[in-house]
This record gives sequence, C-alpha cells and structure tokens, in this order.
Amino acid sequence: MNYEATLEFAQKMDREDALSRFRDEYYIPKVNGQSSIYFCGNSLGLQPKRTEKYLEHEMKQWREMGVEGHFEGDTPWYESHARSKPALSKILGAKEHEIVAMNNLTTNLHLMMVSFYKPEGKRTKIIMEGGAFPSDMYAVESQVKFHGLNPDDHVIEVTPREGEYLIRHEDIIEQIEKHADEISMVLFPGIQYYTGQVFDMKSITEAGHKAGAKVGFDLAHAAGNIVMELHNWNVDCATWCSYKYMNSGPGNVSGLYVHERYADDNELPRFAGWWGHDQDERFQMLKGFKPMHGADGWQLANQNVLALAAHQAALSLFEEAGIKKLREKSVKLTGYLEFMLNGLNDSVDEPIVEIITSSNPEERGCQLSLFVHKGGKELFKKLQEGGLIADWREPNVIRLAPTPMYNSFEDVFRLVNLMEKVFKQF
Repeated sequence: MNYEATLEFAQKMDREDALSRFRDEYYIPKVNGQSSIYFCGNSLGLQPKRTEKYLEHEMKQWREMGVEGHFEGDTPWYESHARSKPALSKILGAKEHEIVAMNNLTTNLHLMMVSFYKPEGKRTKIIMEGGAFPSDMYAVESQVKFHGLNPDDHVIEVTPREGEYLIRHEDIIEQIEKHADEISMVLFPGIQYYTGQVFDMKSITEAGHKAGAKVGFDLAHAAGNIVMELHNWNVDCATWCSYKYMNSGPGNVSGLYVHERYADDNELPRFAGWWGHDQDERFQMLKGFKPMHGADGWQLANQNVLALAAHQAALSLFEEAGIKKLREKSVKLTGYLEFMLNGLNDSVDEPIVEIITSSNPEERGCQLSLFVHKGGKELFKKLQEGGLIADWREPNVIRLAPTPMYNSFEDVFRLVNLMEKVFKQF
C-alpha cells in the first residue's frame, strides 16, 4: 500500500475505514486534558462503554433475585460460561465445545500441562522459546519439578541467533526434529511478548506431532489480535487472556482450548472440580468425577459472573466488527506506523529507535517493538508526557500496539509527530 506522511492522508484513511465507528465505543484516557495516544492494547485494552450496562444487568439480577439468579432471569448464571463461546470460537478458530472461558492464564496453563505434559521413559522434555514471559517460564519450571525432574536438563529453549532479535522458524523445527525422541511437549506463544513475533503455529504443531509430542500455545498476545485456526491446525491445547486485545478488563477471565479428539477422553489426567462434572448429574453430589463434554470438563468452580459480564460486553463488539476485518485494518494500521517510523529514522544521521519486529505482516500482529539506542527511559518519559500511553520493557524496548478496534491512523500520525519533537532533545 502507498502511504503518505501527512495529516491529510491519515484523516482520509480514517474516513474510509469501515471500522472507525468502533472508536466511539471505548473510553480513551486523557493526558494533560487531551485524548492520549493509547498504544498499549498489548498490555491492557480500553474499557468498552457498554461494559457498565452489562455489569449493571447482573447486579440487578443479584439485587432482585439473590440465589435464584443462578437459574432464573434472562441470563441465568448456571449457563454463564457458555455465553462467550460463539464469539470466542470465531476469534480462536475453534469449535464451541473446544473452548471455555475460565480462571486466569497461568492457572489454565498449569491445567493444560497436567493433562498434556506426561513425561515417560525417554520422553521427558519440553521445548519452548527462550526469553518467554515469566509466567510461562515459572509454570514450566514448576511442572517439570513436580515430576521430580531438573528444568536445566529437561527444558529445551530455542533462542534467536547471535546478533538477531527474532527466533528463526527453521531453528524451532530443527530443535523439534533433533530432540524428537525426547520431547513430551512443545509449548510456544502464538506471539512473542517482547518482539511481537508471530510464530507459525500450524507448522510447529505439525512438527511436534510428527515427533510424537503434544503441542500447546500461550495465546496471550494473539487472541483478538490475529486470525487463528486452532481446530484446523490440529493444536492439542491452548490458553489466553482477555484483558489485552479483547478489552475485558484488568486481570479478567482467561480461557482454554482443548481439541475435540480429547472431548470425551476420561483417561486423560486432569485436576478436576465440581463445575467440570457432568452438568446433568452435578447436583447429585456423587463420588467419581465424570467430566463434561469438551473443554467444559476442565472447569473447576462456578464462574465469576461479574467478570464474565464484562467479558461478554467486550466480545459483543468483536461479534459486530469481525476478527478478519479487524485483522485487515491492523495490517494497514501497523504498516502505516512502520512507514512513518522508517521516515523518521531516515531524517536523522543515526536512528534513535530500531524496529525489531518483523517487517513481514504475516510475522507480526498489531505490535511493533522499538529498541531505543539513545535516551533510554528518559526518552520514553518525554513521550509519555507528550500524551503517549505505551509500555517499556527492559532493557531498552518500547512496545507500540496500534489496536484496530479503537486506534486511528491519525493516532499514528500524532505519535510520530510527537516522536520527531522528542528525538530532537536527544
């Protein structure tokens, strides 16, 4: 696409954007009395204006019905876990019985590893990315130790080559093939949190299965960001969070996916709970766990109804916008940010920031990660004072995520205009 580094071009793109109306569905935080440049959807998505209405609806049910709200009213809480399935199935490319909203991401990651990491004989190792988000590192370490094994010997990390930021896909496949007889599980993110790199989940799954391992993904930065086909890719299991690109609220509900081939596999090890027991028999209070069909059988306890209400408010906007249309806009929006940043670098003798995210739209989502060569946190602070809300990751990276649901092309222009002014101070 041919971009132009002008305000007029940015405003023209916004006028022609069929999704531009969704910006008005969200509250945009202010900095110094003016709308911020909010590029932090990769950390916490903005609040939909309709969230309050969804929450008040459940508060009213609680207020007026008390415990009867579990089975009465137009949104009985007994079925609250099911209402998110239609929207989530489209976002994740899964069948409705393969997914359920529940718990938080790390809890679900542990539950998935209980079922799918089963070290036996020579097959004891996990392959994952080096530099993973700490939750993943700690979960993997503790699961390996739970089986009486040493993580130093039983966790294989794939890292970027020396002098590079991104992990080469061929290096992931090479490691899977090299350790084919030793690996029990392959566990990768859909998108790497630090660099914004999208991993080829389909071919990683194929390689893992060919090696005889189970394959799972942490989709914290992928859910609501890119188009996925978990079922068709034959992924064994996955989990995600809803407070980043899905805008469900700080720390809100996670979810998990389990491929339908395990839907009625009662021999698969799992940590069971009352809410995962056969719904028709649940209140008989009998011994002997009988899991529900599909992912619902991994539920532990009754769900947080207020959290699910906020989640549903956010998902209703995804139903209206459509994940594929959001992705189409995202490619253009992040492409425009890349174009503008490259123009900014071309105007100086030594670039102050370096884009470390792939320039290939197929290998990235919304996020561009910028390595700061000059100015460090002081430069980032100046950008914040000028109206940017984004995040800093040690040692020297600013993560920018123009989110198609509520960000505009004019936001991109404003940001780069601000950066041009700030850079002159360094």
